[in-house]
Amino acid sequence: MNQPGPAEPLVQLHEVSKTFNGSAEPTIAVRGVSLRAVPGELLLLLGPSGSGKTTLLTLMAGLCQPTSGRLALFGRDIEGYGAGELQRLRAEKIGFIFQTFLLIDSLTVLENVEVVLRFNGWGKAQRSARARSLLASLQIAHLAGHLPATLSQGEKQRVAVARALVNDAELIIADEPTGSLETRQGAGIIRLLHSQAKQGRKCVVVASHDLRLSEFADRTILLVDGTIAP
Repeated sequence: MNQPGPAEPLVQLHEVSKTFNGSAEPTIAVRGVSLRAVPGELLLLLGPSGSGKTTLLTLMAGLCQPTSGRLALFGRDIEGYGAGELQRLRAEKIGFIFQTFLLIDSLTVLENVEVVLRFNGWGKAQRSARARSLLASLQIAHLAGHLPATLSQGEKQRVAVARALVNDAELIIADEPTGSLETRQGAGIIRLLHSQAKQGRKCVVVASHDLRLSEFADRTILLVDGTIAP
């Protein structure tokens, strides 16, 4: 019987660098990074504040383009995507957990989670059922009608996780997803993300400064000053 070959990477970087031109002098946030991220794995980008983790995530999500090097998303060079194509790609195939949550203050918890599905054409009943199911799995179903301003930091974090998972994205990108949670809750979130990778054959990329998350990762990459440490 033929065995399946290795999974094709959803994200592939080759010698990628990113420079920001500040008012004083350019800042090199990412330096010559090469890596692959494939379905079925949780990849942990580990490093202190300022090590380039968030910039690397924005590159992997197609939110910015590299200054140099090659970046491919879903088997296609990022330079080959138009702006509209990248927007659709992010809406349909990528789920985000932002470090600052980016919840919409005027929407309830349920509406914040549903909003991704609305852009993807889901009907109202389907949106509600899917969102409520995820809120229940994260133990915040009772907050469905609340506004973000009434939530704790940890509750906002879990809403952000639900929103990232709601569209069944192939690629999940998470920036410090456990940063606002106590240890037990944080472990629960990272286990959920790991199970999403394994059971759903998704690619999950997590950036964190917390060494304890290495226990849950299939691979850990250490970033120092914008580059991969040996």
